[in-house]
Amino acid sequence: MPTPVYYHEGKFPPPELDWARLIPFIGPANAAVARYDGILSAVPNANVLLTPLMTQEAVLSSRIEGTQATFGEVLEYEAEHDRSRFSPERKEDIGEILNYRRAMHAALDMLKELPLCQRVIKRAHEVLLQGMRGTGRSPGEYRKGPNWIGSPGCSIEEATFVPVSAEKLPDAMRIWEEYIHAQAPQDKLVQLALLHAEFEALHPFLDGNGRLGRIFVPLFMAQVGLISSPMFYISAYFEARRDEYYERLLAVSRDNDWTGWSMFFLQAVQAQAEDNLRKAQAILSLYDSLKHRFTQLTHSQYAIHALDWIFQRPIFQSSDFAYKSSIPPATAKRMLTKLKQNDMLVEIQRGGGQRSAVLALPSLLRVAE
Repeated sequence: MPTPVYYHEGKFPPPELDWARLIPFIGPANAAVARYDGILSAVPNANVLLTPLMTQEAVLSSRIEGTQATFGEVLEYEAEHDRSRFSPERKEDIGEILNYRRAMHAALDMLKELPLCQRVIKRAHEVLLQGMRGTGRSPGEYRKGPNWIGSPGCSIEEATFVPVSAEKLPDAMRIWEEYIHAQAPQDKLVQLALLHAEFEALHPFLDGNGRLGRIFVPLFMAQVGLISSPMFYISAYFEARRDEYYERLLAVSRDNDWTGWSMFFLQAVQAQAEDNLRKAQAILSLYDSLKHRFTQLTHSQYAIHALDWIFQRPIFQSSDFAYKSSIPPATAKRMLTKLKQNDMLVEIQRGGGQRSAVLALPSLLRVAE
């Protein structure tokens, strides 16, 4: 029977990397991030326009951990008041995805007053596990006992990987936090690669470590000035290469292969920066075209406000738009009628009786997915 791989005690941060192997990946990754940040900086109201991308990131990051809910299901769940059609298992999946978004927002709120630190990570973890499967898994607190990774129900002797022991965890997290603010190594993306791998290897919480480690990526990138806003979505690359993602992380402790992991991470950053750029450009282009169409069709002073509201929730109940969008209800209803008549919005669930219709902005859903 294979023996577990144990945490690489005393080897973080690594004293040496093979920079000759890394340099060919560093330039393209940084250039791709800079191009993406160029469009990110130019997007007005990025927190509004890119909301669908954050939701998609939450879906994919959670899917790596085994959830099955789709992007569309999450948006429909948020839109509907009657959620009885969703199975208990699907509700749990969607709840975890929504908590991912809430955890990101909780971290961003704290970062208005604090640097990126353990307090921010613990608060994000607390929100990540609120009310979900991890409620009994000590939200916001480091584990007090052993933890291991392997097939469900396996013993520690049968595990694939055994993280640092609980008694050594606080000191290890202190070293990890200090490295967030260190001036080395020669490249910030490589520094981020090492931080992400170390966090996953430490596995400081009983649950949610993978998702939290991926939330950390845009927070760090924004803190060190790689991007102007903490909106970077890396999980699609990891989800598509899940086996390699885990194997590269495992090789850090097993083989001391920090360089191989860093090369993989830099490739992920470059690929996702390019994909994020394409999606951000497509969303900005769509927004500009819809801004003209919404104004032309509705002849309303509220046209742009309506578009911004719908961009943040591209599947929604007609009653929510009428009474929660800060548009006079009669005007809001007329606008919805016009937008449906001209195929800007589609009805995905008919209204009837006390039930409101559920509408969608299909052009935005196509871009986000």
